[in-house]
Amino acid sequence: MGSPTHDKNSQVSFLKQRLNMFIDVLDAIDPADADLEDIDRLISMLDDMESKCREFNNREEEEVSESV
Repeated sequence: MGSPTHDKNSQVSFLKQRLNMFIDVLDAIDPADADLEDIDRLISMLDDMESKCREFNNREEEEVSESV
């Protein structure tokens, strides 16, 4: 999905975009019609965002340790 995100501003922007997509999907789901597949999709999106946060955090820690 696009070019690698390295600087902190780009990472925050990326995460904001993903969170906005999540909110859009959440808003589009009718609670009366929601099924297990919809819930699984939301959980998957959250898992992906969590993975990205960890990746960005690990990358930042590596950069700090390399500069020391």
